[in-house]
Amino acid sequence: MTGILLLLVTACTSLALLPTYDLVQKGIALQLEHTQQELQQKVDLDFQKFDIKGVSITQQKPLNIGNLPAYHIQGTYDLIFKLTNQEISQLQKPFDIYLQIQREGKSWRLLMPEKNDKNPPSIWHSYLIL
Repeated sequence: MTGILLLLVTACTSLALLPTYDLVQKGIALQLEHTQQELQQKVDLDFQKFDIKGVSITQQKPLNIGNLPAYHIQGTYDLIFKLTNQEISQLQKPFDIYLQIQREGKSWRLLMPEKNDKNPPSIWHSYLIL
């Protein structure tokens, strides 16, 4: 009986460490915010807001980055940009993000590799996902 209970607790704990769809959606949004800021500076376009819907995960690969567990997650999502006078929808946009659970297991971070870095990246930028 103790062995079965231990097995169940271990299985539940490891499942809790997997990124959820909500977490992936927040990671995509955070990555878009950083990209959006760069785009706004270059194009001088005022993005009011965007929505992310229809997240579909096609690949989720576990790995270690900086001695902490992480996931390389790929898939597609639907993006709706809300501009001042109109909305622009882009369906089935591909995404490619890295999410990392922190040591205490309570928070996740979006990891973005340094631009023009080697493959695999050696420098990562880390952003807390709220």
